[in-house]
Order: sequence, then structure tokens, then C-alpha cells
Amino acid sequence: MAACKRLVVSCLFLVLLLAEANAQGLKVGFYGKTCPEAEGIVRKIVFAAMKKAPTLGAPLLRMFFHDCFVRGCDGSVLLELSNKQDEKNAVPNLSLRGFGIIDDSKAALEKVCPGIVSCSDILALVARDAMVALEGPSWEVETGRRDGRVSNINEVILPSPFDNIAKLITDFRSKGLDEKDLVVLSGGHTIGMGHCPLMSNRLYNFTGRGDSDPSLDSEYAANLRKKCKPTDTTTALEMDPGSFKTFDESYFTLVAKRRGLFQSDAALLDNSKTRAYVFQQARTHGSTFFHDFGVSMVKMGRIEVLTGRAGEIRKMCRVPN
Repeated sequence: MAACKRLVVSCLFLVLLLAEANAQGLKVGFYGKTCPEAEGIVRKIVFAAMKKAPTLGAPLLRMFFHDCFVRGCDGSVLLELSNKQDEKNAVPNLSLRGFGIIDDSKAALEKVCPGIVSCSDILALVARDAMVALEGPSWEVETGRRDGRVSNINEVILPSPFDNIAKLITDFRSKGLDEKDLVVLSGGHTIGMGHCPLMSNRLYNFTGRGDSDPSLDSEYAANLRKKCKPTDTTTALEMDPGSFKTFDESYFTLVAKRRGLFQSDAALLDNSKTRAYVFQQARTHGSTFFHDFGVSMVKMGRIEVLTGRAGEIRKMCRVPN
């Protein structure tokens, strides 16, 4: 048994070493000479789209997260297979929106710098620019990723809204992310919507005995029950009531008051490190949150990237070359 554990640890260490080695091929301003207009082109398209539909911010952020956690940040979530067995058709990805923004960015870049800018880099840039459009943080995006050629629906295993803190920490550590990255990136729930099916157990049948989740503030739970009946499968709920269209620190204030929407939000209070961060941001009105979010996004953007001669630069983001 001990030998098996040592083997698992050794394999995980090797994966992280390889990821770090590949990430060394990334740098800020990678396209400075080959396509100096790249970031400006993407930013203009994102800002125009967000002005028309600000609710696209959350799914665009999640798109990058979902891409990086499956096969690394290689744009595999964008691929469409004729048999529909691609990542895009996995259940957790069915609510993603904004793929047209990626396509528009790629088309505009191909006119100016054909075959230069990868779809995986476009995803990273779009995620950043969408947050800026919502008055959120900005950070310098490392670029230089190349695109993967594989997308498999069966590989989509993502951290879940139903996960406890131990499972969340394990999932994040497997990608080279620590407890601080977990709680910081969870702060992305300051924007966007959840839906009643993701809450029904917490409200009506938490332990299988017709009870509610005791970690959920009772007044908040009562308000949610008014909006979500047990059989409701469609009603949308604001992740951060009152400011779900603005990227701010109020998410942490809600979690500190036991008003996080998902079990995974409430779980942040079950670990000393994540709990301390939640209360620190709630107490100081997010004094370091914007900076920390940028740091963790850059770190996430290095997960299992393809650089150098690995992968390819797709001509169209939905299909491999």
C-alpha cells in the first residue's frame, strides 16, 4: 500500500514538473513582434460584446476555467466533433456561452496575423478582458500557448458545486493550485447566475430526510425556497444578489454570513486557510482580492499548457487543422 502511495505522489510530482516546464514557454507580450495588435483586437471585440450583453462575463470566465481543468489550457473546450463526444457537450459545459466572441476574435486576428495567435491564448485574453469590462481586476496575461487537437466528453471531470472542502482542495492541488487559489478563484462567483436544481438538495433534502443544509443561513434559505420550489428546474438565481453583474468583493461578505449559494461556497468556511481569507476580504472590503485574483488566474493559465512545437495554431477555433 505504501509503495502505491509513493507511486501516486511521484506521478503527481512528475505531472507538475512537466506543467512547469511547459509553462516556461509562456510570457507576457509573446506576440509583441509577430502580432503586436493581438491584445488590442481581442479587447475591442470583448468590450463591444460585453456592452451589449454584460451577463456573458461569468460564462466567459468559466469557459477558461473549464478549459484549463481538462487537458490543460489548450482550447479543447472549443472543439466540436461530428459525433458530439466533445468537451463542449459535457453536462457541466452546456451552460457555457460566448463562443461567438472567441470565433470573432480569431477571425479578426487571422485577417491581420494569419496562423499566429492560438485559440487557447484568445480564451485567456477574453477571460481577462471580460472581467475588466465588469469593472473587475486586470492582470498581465501570459501568452504563447498552442492548441490541442483532442476533445473528449469523458474527460470532463470538474470541481462541482456540490463538493466539500477536502474534495475541492484535492482537485485544485492536482492542477498545481493551492488553498489560496481555491478561495480566490471561488470569488469569481461574484458574477453570474446559478439555477434551482443546483440548490434543491440544500433547501429540501440535504441528508435524505427532507431537511435543509444547516450551514445555510436560515433567513437566506427561506428566501431561496420562495424562488425555488422542489421541482423547479429552470429558475435562475443571482450568485451575488444585488451585484451579480459587477465584479467586486461582496461574494466574501455573503459567504462569511453563510449566504454562499452552493455547497462549494459554504465549504470555504470548513478550512482554516480558506476561512481566514474569506473573513479577511469581508472585513477589509476586498483589499487584496483584485490583485490576488489576477495572480491566481495567471497561475491557472499555466496548467498543462502546450508550448514550443507541441500542439498547433488552429485556423478556426472549433476544429483542429
